[in-house]
Amino acid sequence: MNKDLIFYVIGGLGLFIYGIHLMGIGLQKAAANRMRRILGSLTRNAFTGVLVGTGITAIIQSSSATTVMLVGFVNAGLMTLKQSLGVILGANIGTTITAQLIAFKLTDYALPLIGLGMLTMLFAKKKTHKSFGEFMLGFGILFLGLKFLTQSVKPLGSLPQVREVFISFSTNPFLGILAGAIVTALVQSSSVTTGIVLALAVGGLIDLNGAIYVILGCNIGTCITALIASIGTSISARRTALAHVIFNVVGILIFLPFLSQFSRLISLTSTNVMRQCANAHTVFNVGITLIFLPLVGLFARIIPRLIPGREVEIEFGPKYLERHLLNTPSLALRVATEEIVRTLKMTRLMVNQSMQGFFHDDARALVKVERGEEAVDNLQEAVTDYLMELMQRELNEEESRKIPALLHNINDVERIGDHAENLAELAERKIECKLPFSSEAIKELHGIHHELEKMTEATIQALERNDLKKAEEVLENEELINRLRDKLKENHISRLEENKCLVLSGIVFLDTISNFEKIADHLTNIVQAVADALQWERKKTEMR
Repeated sequence: MNKDLIFYVIGGLGLFIYGIHLMGIGLQKAAANRMRRILGSLTRNAFTGVLVGTGITAIIQSSSATTVMLVGFVNAGLMTLKQSLGVILGANIGTTITAQLIAFKLTDYALPLIGLGMLTMLFAKKKTHKSFGEFMLGFGILFLGLKFLTQSVKPLGSLPQVREVFISFSTNPFLGILAGAIVTALVQSSSVTTGIVLALAVGGLIDLNGAIYVILGCNIGTCITALIASIGTSISARRTALAHVIFNVVGILIFLPFLSQFSRLISLTSTNVMRQCANAHTVFNVGITLIFLPLVGLFARIIPRLIPGREVEIEFGPKYLERHLLNTPSLALRVATEEIVRTLKMTRLMVNQSMQGFFHDDARALVKVERGEEAVDNLQEAVTDYLMELMQRELNEEESRKIPALLHNINDVERIGDHAENLAELAERKIECKLPFSSEAIKELHGIHHELEKMTEATIQALERNDLKKAEEVLENEELINRLRDKLKENHISRLEENKCLVLSGIVFLDTISNFEKIADHLTNIVQAVADALQWERKKTEMR
């Protein structure tokens, strides 16, 4: 085996994997937010879940990404286990789209696609168009890599040792399935493994039977990512990851006794070996979906017995926003305020979790902040939509004045969540880089965090009770936070001059203080709206 052949195999495989990766990134940039919204809302029953799972996975080019997203949604309480099962089945179908695209053998168009994709990325003005250009670039690189790969594997067929390895896949289903599972688990993509199988089939290194065995193994290997993502999550999230494994493993066990018949059926679908392999991947996953779809309810009852335990419900979706209250604006405004207060309490928890991670080098606390940020974003959208719909109703002057204030409030609360996430990233940097902090610096951060916690609690009370006294207390605390910020910066400069502090640690220290000060600004905005509303009501009363 000469050096050029090895380089062609490695380079072709690298281009192929990178092309698939780039395709997924481009499409996710173009449609990720919409995909998340669709995934979270259009899964009321198993059938729509299958359609949603198929569509999203076809777009983002990764069933692993879809199932990881599912684990996150279930863990956050935005989806139930039963809702997630249909999406899992759909994800298995969606991931076969890549193989179908590859089977078109568009290798002759690889270079034009790369050129067109790069030109689109360079000259397009809209982000969506640039992202689509990135997708085309990835698509072209994929086929360029496939061209190198198929050309380089053909000479390998002349080597007896290589042929024996791949012949063993064709005669031994266990070896083929194991190889597919291992390779997919390593590269974290069944699309990549299936693409490699297509290249091997074209090169004559593997026949249809061997290709089918490896492709079946892909379905097991692709479960690894979701299993890893479920570590440390809620019971329901772990159950979702387990459901993914059960569907794929049981599906293979169902098909195993009929593999020879299955292979003959697939051979009738096309005379092209690449298309046959792609069709095998699609037909298998569609068949598994048709088998399990009527049994989703049964699986939703069985899986909790396999992972027993009582789930602690986390209501990260809207809790108070009842649509029938929109007909009574005063009540609708009240429940919107309660939802804002609830979201503010969530951001307070996120700030505390970030600082717990910072002070105690607790990386697990920081994971919770990321999940909280997603929930806060979801609640901001829900409250905003609710208030915008309320604006369409017949309102009096007082009610009309309250809605813009509440819209500003929920936006300020969401920004506090962003700063909590910033604090988590700073804590993560401190942990990963093992940055040292002097006892003085840690004491100072404890002090300003304590004052911010008091300010947050007063803001919650002011908003909950329409308490002008608490609002004034927050405004006074904001001045205290500003003075503390200036003092801590001076102390930091002194420590730098005395060589008591590293420059990198100092950057994290100053950024942490800056985020505290910005959180205080948003809290001030919230209570200022409360104070303005109360003063306006007082003037109206005096005028009467």
